[in-house]
Amino acid sequence: MYKRYNLKNGVQVVAEKIPHFRSISIGLWFKAGSIYEDNSENGLSHFIEHMLFKGTQKRTAKEIAQTLEAVGGQLNAFTAKECTCFYSKVIDQHLELAIELLSDMMLNSIFDEEELNKEKGVVLEEISMYEDSPDDVVHELLHSKFYGSHPLGQPILGTVENIKNFTQERLLKYFDQFYSPHNLVISVAGNFDDKELISLLDKYFGHWNKSKGNYQQLNMSKSNSGIFYKYKDIEQTHLCIGYPGLPLGHDSIYPLMVFNNIFGGGMSSRLFQKIREDRGLAYSVYSYPSSYVHGGLFTIYAGIKTSHTAQVVSIIADEIKSIKNRGITQEEFSMAREQLKGNYILGLESTSSRMTALGKNQLLLGRILTPDEVLSRIDSVTLDDVYHLFNQIFEKGKATVAIVSRDDLTKQLQGVF
Repeated sequence: MYKRYNLKNGVQVVAEKIPHFRSISIGLWFKAGSIYEDNSENGLSHFIEHMLFKGTQKRTAKEIAQTLEAVGGQLNAFTAKECTCFYSKVIDQHLELAIELLSDMMLNSIFDEEELNKEKGVVLEEISMYEDSPDDVVHELLHSKFYGSHPLGQPILGTVENIKNFTQERLLKYFDQFYSPHNLVISVAGNFDDKELISLLDKYFGHWNKSKGNYQQLNMSKSNSGIFYKYKDIEQTHLCIGYPGLPLGHDSIYPLMVFNNIFGGGMSSRLFQKIREDRGLAYSVYSYPSSYVHGGLFTIYAGIKTSHTAQVVSIIADEIKSIKNRGITQEEFSMAREQLKGNYILGLESTSSRMTALGKNQLLLGRILTPDEVLSRIDSVTLDDVYHLFNQIFEKGKATVAIVSRDDLTKQLQGVF
């Protein structure tokens, strides 16, 4: 069972004690991500994530990397559209070392100008790496066209032009606005003593005082439909079909996840079986929901031989039509629901996953469901709930289609979705 605390400076802490584990995971969760950036700032959150590993007043970049690796621990971070997380995982006896290191990175990073200019090259290479991955390109194209001018459509990595123009002054201004005690949730999962944990967090974070930044109020996103093509000299055609999904915390999230398991969420799903296993038309084909505080997207992806595009699209359209005609069997539904429960329970069997669930839900939703509450909600999903949700999402003419290929296939797809 998790507990909530507040440090003396207002930092929120959510912690779940798991005595039979020897590991402990700690995450610093900030409401900082690409959704909060304007066009000229796009990429700042991700760039700052990199810079916090590049040196503090007491550690070099190499020493930051060595501190936890020397005791078999892990240190990492990621930037998403609506949050940024810095996290560590260690055996329980090194709890203080992990907390002290995260505190040092957050409170004492120097944003050295020489390191900043070197890191520009690293991030530009990261962007180039994604550009060389057509499945990443087609997903980015889908997001940018689906969300249009809404900040959810911006890339997390930013643009090449922005990265080249970032200055130390600009990074520090953004850092001061978004990385503060008022915008932070610390999540902890693993084996710890409650009093020791709070004492250590107060010791290393409780004295951190910064004024509360001014945060822009964001509207819910609106989706755009249409077919969008990007040329790339590659062997395969990469196809993404996006429909309006559900925002984070929506009551129908669990019916959506059950539906996804039936439709394209795993090896037993309809799309995988009919497109890959039965006909051998694709190596990679799947679907998945993306949920954000400010919007949602349901994505269908296939990487296929260009000459197979029409056949694969026809199968996807037929499966959508079958479900619209209430073509899900009770056996399919029951298996998908049990699959969702099993995946959820197995996902809890690490301190990292529990820390992530605690931190993300507290930061973005302000509430946390217990495992029993989640399982109860999955059990309460009915087949009628799935059909109702399906009809709500899969409306004719609402799809956004993204294609990355040597061939412009937009005419083949017109009117299909």
